[in-house]
Amino acid sequence: MPSWIARASRAAFLLAGALLTEPVQASPPPAESQPAACAAEGELAYLCGAQKPEDVIAIPGTRWLIASGFAPGAGLKLVDGPARRLSRWYTGAAGQIAPDQAAWPACPAPPDPALLNDRGLSLRPLGPGRWRLLVVNHGGREAVEVFDVSATGTAPRITWRGCLPMPPGQVGNSVTGLPDGEVLVTVLTRPGTTIADFVAGKITGAVWSWRPGDATFRPLPGTELPGNNGIESSPDGREFYVVAFGLHAVVVYARADTSRPLRTIVAPDFMPDNIHWTGGHLLIAGMRLDEPACGGLRPIVGGVADPMLCHRGWVVGEVDLAAGRISTFAYGTPRAAFNGLSAAALSGPDLWLGSFQADRLAVTAPPKTAPEQGQP
Repeated sequence: MPSWIARASRAAFLLAGALLTEPVQASPPPAESQPAACAAEGELAYLCGAQKPEDVIAIPGTRWLIASGFAPGAGLKLVDGPARRLSRWYTGAAGQIAPDQAAWPACPAPPDPALLNDRGLSLRPLGPGRWRLLVVNHGGREAVEVFDVSATGTAPRITWRGCLPMPPGQVGNSVTGLPDGEVLVTVLTRPGTTIADFVAGKITGAVWSWRPGDATFRPLPGTELPGNNGIESSPDGREFYVVAFGLHAVVVYARADTSRPLRTIVAPDFMPDNIHWTGGHLLIAGMRLDEPACGGLRPIVGGVADPMLCHRGWVVGEVDLAAGRISTFAYGTPRAAFNGLSAAALSGPDLWLGSFQADRLAVTAPPKTAPEQGQP
């Protein structure tokens, strides 16, 4: 194990019982009419009908968000934030299919919407009102699906353009697109490793890269971490940031040289999952690490990591890259209807929360101390 990983593991352990920095208790947005089973709970209001919305991202400058669905056939959801409505977005209709076989020749066909099982999301601007959407898909194939998004009409439109199949045996987790077309995808556990391994701080995954013209993904040397999870890139494309789930940390790399990370920033007392630029903030989201309601830290019993079905408190952290620290952006206590926080997105006056376990999205008011900034 590299010495820097050992040091980061010790730092994560020391911070496990630390107090959250700059705590700001979240508060609920104005109540909306909804079924009793989807009623607000404490600081959280809910939008039901999602299926394990593991990742959620806002379409900049619009009222809309995109949510993934980490379950067979869950597919992509388009969310109307102010109206508190969601709908199945990609249906496989003829008008949503326009493959670019020259750009993605290894992709055999569009994904079957009845199988689409998506995880990590990435949205990169192509021009005014246009974006490239990358989606990690497990349904029917292991691949990164490539879509174009247009928000020039009354509602955003989605068009499938191609896909990037994962190498045999490799399962993608999160993805980010770069300005020059390079795609980076994380692999949480390579063949022969387990969740228990990365919980114990052992190396299990890596970041894989595809560049236009490449036949397939290739691993980036130096990016092997305990549980490579969320990934995001800088707006200028010079750096990328990887969540090492086993370290409870964000690991920063220079694209020009990935042999060694630039820095490692440990999260205070929570387990970050996805990481995204949203509303001018670099936010990470996850469950509380040392949760008294669940007996404290996540245990490993008989070589198997606890599945974390016991409901833990939720935390959204903000990463300050210059200062090398993570502060608390918003947090809440365990809730009966929402567990497994994995993503956060700012849209208008709301903070939206995704989950790899829940049947709903959560929404709350962001802290009033958060300055309004432009979207990178």
